[in-house]
Amino acid sequence: MLILGIDPGLKRTGYAILKMGSRKPIVVEGGIIRTKTETSLADRVHEIGRNLHEILESHKIDTLAIEQVFSLPKNPKSALLMAHARGTILYVARTHNLNVTHYTPTQVKRILTGSGQAPKDQVELAVRQELGFKTQLEPHDLADAFAIAICHFYHHQQNLLAS
Repeated sequence: MLILGIDPGLKRTGYAILKMGSRKPIVVEGGIIRTKTETSLADRVHEIGRNLHEILESHKIDTLAIEQVFSLPKNPKSALLMAHARGTILYVARTHNLNVTHYTPTQVKRILTGSGQAPKDQVELAVRQELGFKTQLEPHDLADAFAIAICHFYHHQQNLLAS
């Protein structure tokens, strides 16, 4: 089973593909889908969708895990921009008949670090330790995508044990 974790963003969308191992997830691939800020919103959304479609055509993904939109009272524009990226990601996922699971940032942080309030650097360190990466994952969107995929891996494992 392959899990695709997505950290949606209009400028950078992080993605991570993990294979279900017996005890731990196995890294297949990770990367960043980048868009140019000087292009139109429609072109940027299309670029994210086109790149995601290519990723899905290259791998037999079974399920997609994505970060839930959250609203920042100080900067609601960020949530709106992320919503545009999420919309195209959800559309492409359903076009490929993928099940989609949404996780809040707090859920992801709690599963990886034990604290829903963990800072980004602590989450990135937990991802590196879990997956055996020796160097820092940059940009943070890549680490976040792996974190979301790991969260789904353990959520899925938990559901298997419960049944």
